[in-house]
Amino acid sequence: MSNLFNRLELQAFRAGITPRTKESRDWFRKKASNLRSINREALMKEDPLKRRDASKADNRELIGSMQMFFYDPKHKKTLPYYDAFPLVIIIGPAEGGFYGLNLHYLPPILRAKFLDALMDVLGAKMTKTARMQLTYRILKKTAKMRYYKPCLKHYLTAHVKSRFAEVQTPEWEIATFLPTAQFRKANSQKVFYDSRQMIDG
Repeated sequence: MSNLFNRLELQAFRAGITPRTKESRDWFRKKASNLRSINREALMKEDPLKRRDASKADNRELIGSMQMFFYDPKHKKTLPYYDAFPLVIIIGPAEGGFYGLNLHYLPPILRAKFLDALMDVLGAKMTKTARMQLTYRILKKTAKMRYYKPCLKHYLTAHVKSRFAEVQTPEWEIATFLPTAQFRKANSQKVFYDSRQMIDG
């Protein structure tokens, strides 16, 4: 089977889609909605992804990056639900781990709007310097970034159960909309309903 990222990028190119635009984010969202299932272990090994040992990673250097990993929460017995395969944009170090925005907690249409807002704030080129400026403080200051609220999570490095797989910036649009969420104790409809309630206040 061909690489999923490369295959979707080639299809977008053939469709005349300009990368990193609102049109392309809508295109990838619709395309991903037609994918039936994804092998998460195989996805983590694909060429565009940069893999590293989570226990040896410097959380400060990871700020602004998008990471995929398997996760087993410390308090999973008391959580109403959780995502065992987060897709996280890391926004800062935290006690025992890091703070991150897990995009899986947003329904795809809001995910697209949130990614639009991120691109507006960080700039179309999404340089490493720009990504490093993505912090909780900036999220709170930007009204249209309110979608971050249900996504903000505290992850403990000791409970990361795989290597990190970093999604390079050109692949953010694809990874954001892939159906890789692995919710436990609740289905996605329940999660999305609660997220909308939190966003609406």
